[in-house]
Amino acid sequence: MHDLSDAQWRKSSRSGGDGGNCVEVATDMQGVVAVRDTKGRDGGTLLFTPAGWRAFIDGIKEGDFDL
Repeated sequence: MHDLSDAQWRKSSRSGGDGGNCVEVATDMQGVVAVRDTKGRDGGTLLFTPAGWRAFIDGIKEGDFDL
């Protein structure tokens, strides 16, 4: 289990200005990238390895998840 109490969270630049649909990411921890929904910060956090996070971001950029 990872202690996220000192994580430095940043909100996605793609998040809406009205406070909805926001995602926060913490990349400042050793060996893990954490992702959470700002509307439900206590509702759970996704954890990725740095390599897994890079693969996810690359997939987004390549359109792998486009509907």
